Amino acid sequence: MTDRHDVAATLRWMRDGEARFGALLAAVPDAALAEPCALPGWTRAHLVGHMARNAEALTRLATWARTGVETPMYSGPDQRNDDIEASAGHPPARLRADVTATATALDVALGAVGAAGAWTAQVRSAQGRDIPAAEVPWMRNREVWLHAVDLDAGASVDDIPAGVVDLLIADVAGVLSGKDGCPSAVLAPTDRSGTWTLGPAAGAAPTIDAPAAAIAGWLTGRSALDGTPALPRWL
Repeated sequence: MTDRHDVAATLRWMRDGEARFGALLAAVPDAALAEPCALPGWTRAHLVGHMARNAEALTRLATWARTGVETPMYSGPDQRNDDIEASAGHPPARLRADVTATATALDVALGAVGAAGAWTAQVRSAQGRDIPAAEVPWMRNREVWLHAVDLDAGASVDDIPAGVVDLLIADVAGVLSGKDGCPSAVLAPTDRSGTWTLGPAAGAAPTIDAPAAAIAGWLTGRSALDGTPALPRWL
C-alpha cells in the first residue's frame, strides 16, 4: 500500500481529485448551490466555500514548511466556521472562481515545498498534530475525493481511486481506533488481499467483509453497511 507521505502518488491523486470536483461543480446549476448537499446543515455553497478555505489553510501549512515561519491553518477555533459561513453567502460566480483559484494556489505552494526540499519540515494540523509537510497533499486528497461525494451531484465512494481508498481505510481506522466507543472489527475488503484492524484488540473481533470502497464509505460516514456497529465521529 502506498504511504500517505509518498508525494509522487498523493500529488497525482490530489490533482485528479481537484479535476473531478471541478467537473462535478461545473455541472451544478447556480440555483442548486443554495440547495442542501449531503452534509447535514450545509448547502452546496457551504461545501464549495469550505473547499476554497481549506485550500487556503493548507497553503498556509505549505508556506510554513517552506519558510520555517509558523503559519497555522487557522488563527483560532472559530475562524474555520466563520469563514465558511461568509463564503457560502458569495455569489455563485465568485464561489466558482474562488475554489478554482485557491486550488491552483495550493498546488503552486506544494510545488515550492518540493523545490525547497522541505517535505520533512514539521507543521501542525488543525487537530494539533505535528506532521511532516509531506502529509499535506494527503490531507487535501481526503477533502477533494470525499467532498466530491458530499456535493451530491452524481459521485459516489466507488469513484475514488483504489490507492486513495486503501489509505482512507488505514487513516480513518487508525483515528477511530483511538476514540472512546470505537467497536472492534477486522476490516477485510472482498477486493483486497490484506486486512485492517479497527478498535481495541479485545477477544474475537467480528470480520466486516465488503468492497473496499464500501468500507471506506462506512468509516467516513458517507455510506451505510448492513450489520455494522455505530462508529464515533471521525473528524
